[in-house]
Amino acid sequence: MIFVLKTIAAGLIIAFSSWLAGQYPKLAGFIIALPIASLIAIVFSYYEHNDTEKTIMYAKSILIAVPLSYFFFLPFFFAKQLNMNFWIIYSSGLLLLILAYFIHKFFVKLF
Repeated sequence: MIFVLKTIAAGLIIAFSSWLAGQYPKLAGFIIALPIASLIAIVFSYYEHNDTEKTIMYAKSILIAVPLSYFFFLPFFFAKQLNMNFWIIYSSGLLLLILAYFIHKFFVKLF
């Protein structure tokens, strides 16, 4: 039951933001950038496992991952200057995100 609730909450946030992007892309971008998913996920994680230490480690992992997730958006930022089409931009972002994962993995070991 909890899994279904989490799925519905995440789906509603994503669906609302993508719908809003059609009319107010700047506002939709701001909303999706908020740590709404993290706030919900941290509460659900603690509720499910009732383990403060694991929840703290989870939050630390999110904190490290957030700046690294910006790697995905770098190709979008430079797309006009490099004259790239959408799929090249998107694929480049995914490749950079994979690189960011390994950087995240390194930093998580430090904490």
